[in-house]
Amino acid sequence: MELKDKVAVITGGASGLGRAAVRRFVDNGAKVAIFDMNKDKGKALAEELGADVIFCQVNVTDEDSVAAGITATMEAFGAIHINCNFAGIGNAKRTMGKKGPFPLADFNLVLQVNLVGTFNVLRLCAEQMATNEVLNADGGRGVIINTASVAAYEGQIGQAAYSASKGGIVGMTLPVARDLAVLGIRVNTIVPGLIATPLMMGGAEEMTPEIAEFLQPLASQVLFPKRLGSADEIAHLAQSIVENDYINGECIRMDGGIRMQPK
Repeated sequence: MELKDKVAVITGGASGLGRAAVRRFVDNGAKVAIFDMNKDKGKALAEELGADVIFCQVNVTDEDSVAAGITATMEAFGAIHINCNFAGIGNAKRTMGKKGPFPLADFNLVLQVNLVGTFNVLRLCAEQMATNEVLNADGGRGVIINTASVAAYEGQIGQAAYSASKGGIVGMTLPVARDLAVLGIRVNTIVPGLIATPLMMGGAEEMTPEIAEFLQPLASQVLFPKRLGSADEIAHLAQSIVENDYINGECIRMDGGIRMQPK
């Protein structure tokens, strides 16, 4: 499927991986609806990129909020062909720490945003994709791309909630792909390693020499190249998945060969 003239819903699109995907997709001729909670960043990015981008303040865990974003996207662009789910959060808490057991509300919040939020958005986007005219000779109508993490496979100390949420995304990739194949909708998951995003860089959107020095011990664990990945490299993979109609039901690691082993 070509990106040109297609409509993409990108969650977490106001920053990090999502923002990189928004920019890359628009550069390749797509129209984009940014679903994000950050109104200031989302509106600023939409205004910067022009008429082919809208911002919808969406809470991915809330059915009504997502439905409103879907409605706004359909009203603005008339269709949804692509859904990229980059929205996500994390925390670092031991199962049993100095202050007691991992608070259940904190565990549940991560699962709600990362796992339930992803499914909530993709199912409502799939509903619209199913109404699309066939887009190519293979009978394709849409593409869904979710985001997991190497923590789904090799979670570290303090990552019980994050790893569980990302493991859930990996686990549902193939069943959802099986469910939607009959409708001509492909489903894949990107599995990033250490990527230079605001989540990794303490909220910063751009890498600085100071941040790079601080993160060097992590970067040194990458097999090759010995650095953190960039958000645009993940966005480039998302573009490749959209454009290659034979990629379906896959969880694709993009991590420089890292295997994060505890010291």
